[in-house]
Amino acid sequence: MSHSLDDIQIRDPFVLTLPASGRYLLFGSTDRNIWSGQATGFDCYGSRDLIHWEGPVAAFRPSPGFWSHEQYWAPEVHEYQGRYFMFATFIAPGRLRGTQVLASEAPEGPFEPWSDGPLTPHNWQCLDGTLHVDGEGRPWMVFCHEWKQVHDGTIMAQRLSPDLRTAVGVPVFLFSASEAPWARALDVPSVKDRDFPVYVTDGPFVFRLRSGNLIMLWSSFGDEGYAMGIARSQSGTVLGPWVQEEEPLWSTDGGHGMIGRNLDGGLFLTLHQPNQSPHERAAFFPLLELEETVVLHPQAQECDSRRA
Repeated sequence: MSHSLDDIQIRDPFVLTLPASGRYLLFGSTDRNIWSGQATGFDCYGSRDLIHWEGPVAAFRPSPGFWSHEQYWAPEVHEYQGRYFMFATFIAPGRLRGTQVLASEAPEGPFEPWSDGPLTPHNWQCLDGTLHVDGEGRPWMVFCHEWKQVHDGTIMAQRLSPDLRTAVGVPVFLFSASEAPWARALDVPSVKDRDFPVYVTDGPFVFRLRSGNLIMLWSSFGDEGYAMGIARSQSGTVLGPWVQEEEPLWSTDGGHGMIGRNLDGGLFLTLHQPNQSPHERAAFFPLLELEETVVLHPQAQECDSRRA
């Protein structure tokens, strides 16, 4: 069945481009209610033009013995060493939220558990792990240490074993949410009684520009709601130091996005908007690639201003 993006409820959209077959695969948080109740799993949709989408295909369905049964979030699928690996966030009663690795021989799945539970620290509340392979071929997971535990959410980097099954060493601090000039403290009733301001970190995505420079998308809250900014690595490596851009890339009620490359080589941004369930949908916007960063194509900027 063919769908438009308006038909597909999805948060945290992630696109895997498959040049050999001329296709794009769309993954994301696809349960109707991702905040509570029994989780179904993750679905996948396929397209040749980023406009018309076929599916859904069941990318992941938990076995009866799987440790988590609610709040399945933010799946990303990466090709690595001839296989496809899904990084996804799970939680369970008595266990803290964390990112686990799943694997499949096919990009659409079905995916099965690969790591033995989350690779984020078991005593940390974490989410939104993403894969980054550095210039020496070493895999890292970049993830969020959540504001619910540390007030000022952070972005961390964790070395992984070459087979992606285990963490190596301890996580490395990259930056805190409040370092971004555009980020604002969360202002909702559930945080009013906290002793410190609360800043959110969501959805890191690391991207190597053609120039060799390294940037990171990540989301928080700004003056106009959920937003997404860019940090730039001054060393060109995942360890930074990371410098925050002054203004968000996307400012108005949308975020948790990633950068994809079209089949023709151009770049696009995808994110979900609005940020309220069950209305969130994936949106796509063209990007211009510069020496040190990316910017919205003028067409996308006009779209952003109309939503403001």
